[in-house]
Order: sequence, then C-alpha cells, then structure tokens
Amino acid sequence: MHVDDLLQRTSLDLNLLWGDGPLLTREISGVTATDLEDPTRFLQAGEIVLSGLVWWSPEDGQSKVDRFVEALASARVAALLAGEETHGAVPEALVDACRTHGIVLVAVPPHTNFRAIIDAVYLRQWGDLSRRPSDHHALPENVRIELSRLLEAGADASTLLDRALAHLGAPACHLLTATGRTVARTPSAPELSPAQAIRQLTRPSGISLRIEADATVYESWHLYLHHHDETPPRLLHEIADVLAQHQERCLGREAEARHRAADLLALLDGPGTAPNASALCAALRACGLPEDEAYQVITAATGTQTAPTQALGALTEALRHLPGLPLFVAGALPDGTAAAVLHLKDHAADPYGAELDAIWPLLTARARRIPLHGGLGAPVETAQTLPDSLTQARYALSAARTTAPQGSHLTRIHDMTTLTTLLAGIPGAVRTAFTARTLGPLSDESDASRRTLLQTLETYLAHNGSWARTAEALHLHVNTVHYRIQRMEALTGRDLSRLDHKLDLYAALRCR
Repeated sequence: MHVDDLLQRTSLDLNLLWGDGPLLTREISGVTATDLEDPTRFLQAGEIVLSGLVWWSPEDGQSKVDRFVEALASARVAALLAGEETHGAVPEALVDACRTHGIVLVAVPPHTNFRAIIDAVYLRQWGDLSRRPSDHHALPENVRIELSRLLEAGADASTLLDRALAHLGAPACHLLTATGRTVARTPSAPELSPAQAIRQLTRPSGISLRIEADATVYESWHLYLHHHDETPPRLLHEIADVLAQHQERCLGREAEARHRAADLLALLDGPGTAPNASALCAALRACGLPEDEAYQVITAATGTQTAPTQALGALTEALRHLPGLPLFVAGALPDGTAAAVLHLKDHAADPYGAELDAIWPLLTARARRIPLHGGLGAPVETAQTLPDSLTQARYALSAARTTAPQGSHLTRIHDMTTLTTLLAGIPGAVRTAFTARTLGPLSDESDASRRTLLQTLETYLAHNGSWARTAEALHLHVNTVHYRIQRMEALTGRDLSRLDHKLDLYAALRCR
C-alpha cells in the first residue's frame, strides 16, 4: 500500500498538507501511533506515523517541532499523519518542518479516528484480521478466544487487561485516560495519581499506545506498558484493538444514557414553574437515580464548535475522577450546554467543590488550546428543587467564561461572594448595556479627557471616597480631584455622596 492509496480513501477524509511525486508512491510498511516528544526508538523505515500532537503547544516554538520531524526523517518514515483534534488545525510550524525535512504531512480531521487508518493499512496488507489463520496472530489462539468470549459477556476493562497479559506473566501495565485517571491496571502495576499518570503519558519511560475508539480528547484511553521490552509491539496493538472494542461498547451505552439525561435536563429547564412531580420521578428512574435525595448540578462548555460533544466528554471525565465515583448522569441541555446531575450522599454545603477545583486543570493538560469552562450550582435537598441548582450552575458557567474567556476555569456558586464575582455571571450583552447607560458619556473611552475622568473615578472608589488619598495616588491637588468628581457627577447624573450611586458606578466599572 502506498501513501497515495491511503489519501484516495474518501471515507478517511484525509487532507494532504505537503508532499508530492515520488514521496506519495512510497510503500507503507506499517503504522506507529505515538505522542512521544522523541519517538526515535519506536520508528521503522517505511512506516506512517500517527500523532495527536499532544506533545506540542504554541509556547514550545519551532525547535521542538524540528526535533520531532528530524526523528521521523532519520528513521525514513513514509509520512506523518497529524490529528487536528488537539489544536483545531495542524500547526504551521509542523508544516514548515515537514517541508524542510521532506516528510509527507497529512491532516487527520477530528471525526476520523486513528483506528480507522490503522485498519485501512493492515487490512490492505494482511486481509481481514478476524479471518486470518491463527498462526498469523501475535496473541495465542486460546487467549484470543477467551478475550472474545469476555467481550461478548460484557467483562470490564480490568478483566480484559489482566487476561490479555496473563500469558506474559502479567507485566506492569496501566489503562489510563488522557486526564490521568486509571481505568484498569495489572496486579503488578503500581497505583498512579492523576498527575503521575499524565507525566507517564507525556514523558514515558515505557510504551504508550492510544486506544483508537471514537472518544473525545478528554476520554481517550492509553495503554501504558512500563517496560518496552516485555511485550512485542504487534501483540500490544492486538490487545489495544480488543480494548478499543470494549471502549466502543461502553461509549454506545453512554450515548443511550445521555439521551435519557437530556430528557431529565429538559424537564428541569422548563419555563417558570417547578417540574411536574410524577414526570420528574419518572425521568429520575429512567436515569437510574433515586427519586427523593440530595443533588447538585454542574454545567460545562468549551470554546470549540464541537462544544456539546467535547464539553460532555470533559464533564463526564471530571466526575469520574471524584472519590468514590458518585452516581451521576450527564447530557445536553436544550441549548446544547453540557450538564450533569450529581447525586449526593449527604447534604453537605459543597461536598465535591474542592475536588472539582483540583480536577479541572487535569482536563486541559492534554487539550491545552481548548478553553473549558464550568459552573457548579449549590446542593439541593430534594429533586423537586433541582431547577434551582441548574439555574445557579448556568450563572456560574457564565461567570467562568467572563473570568477566563481564553482559558479554562470552574466557578462554584459558593465562591460568588463579592459584587465582582456576582457581576461576572451577567451575560456580556447585558453588562455592556448597563455600563453604557450608567456611565453615559464616560463610556466613550476614545476621548482622552473622559479616560482621565474614568481613571479618577476608579481611584476615588478604590480609596473609599477619600479626596486626600485620591489626590495623593494621582499626584494631584485635592481641588483638582473635587473638580473632576463634580464633572463626572454632571456627566453621569449620579451623586457620589450617596452610597447607592457609588455602587452603581462601581458596578458599571466592573462590568466593562
């Protein structure tokens, strides 16, 4: 199979970014999937290399990209297939490096998973894996039969991983999510904290292999073998294929659960009145939730066009990190916002707030260019009052977007204890209108004299209305401060001797 043959597969929707002529007619000898910063020791001549590019961020610059591509060139690989999911597009720095070193570069869109590409190569070379004679498999026939039976019986990931590696003496191996959560591990594998797991995936001392299932970047699984010489690479790929089938089945069940969760959320999101009690109980039962217990709602959104899918994946993964894995359901609200209803074992004020604060940075460790915002409502004592927690969670989400528009942030309703944090949750269009109406002519900052008046107002309010301290801070005579304040009062129609008018102007400044 040639590189050009792969590009002709319309079902893969691959996009050639650089490469032509003889480079596209090179024979493909195999496939290596890697997110190592330096994959040199795992590369072989003629292979195509699949990479999600999680090893690179815009802050890394050109040199890191050059080192990666130089490793590919030294190994004489056939092409680099770079995933667009992590960064939204293949970085120009990578295109330039591949052009310089003569490496064919192909973009893989987010909707094409790497497993489909691997299958396209190996099925072309060796035929359908399921119909090959048993001696062509790396896994022994009895192991393959047992794994197939376990898959059909719905065995969990721990059982599959243990049985897949048992004939090799059960080497230390983890099945990890991209955010560092341990899905399964062999008995000889040590416990890893999420931070330790992420370090192993980003700077591995062993072998890291992504499980090619149709999961979001937050939920993706990675098979991590601590010692690279304990398992033949081809056998590891066959084990990964079994785990991919298991994950696809899990994702299928989860998709059904999300439909039921969406029905529950739509009921909570109804206009005005509380939801019908019998309808609410039926929706809770359909989701497997108790009918009259304490609950809490959390919302999430990303800054990408695939917001519902990505945000749902991030939110689900965050809640699976919680200690004791509490009962929850996650789905999309009618407007597409991701939300989850979290069952609480007690009525504590904010039982999972601190844990979620610690978990949130993990979600962006492998998706650094995707802003992720979250809002956590207050716990409610009965299911009937769940709409209150949903309203709070939505408001907190809006505050998170305002607080960190280009970054990632989780806002808890319990943290909104100041006027500034309260104002952050007001929609942007409302903030803009309030500022313009309250400040009047002062809102036009293109005028230098009005910018001066605004600066004086901010300093005056920051110094609790003290004329003397305002004058000292601005290096002005106190009479000048008096004049400017009077001028502001005339332009805004506010009396700065009144507390309510001071608060109006302070709020307007905070809403800018």
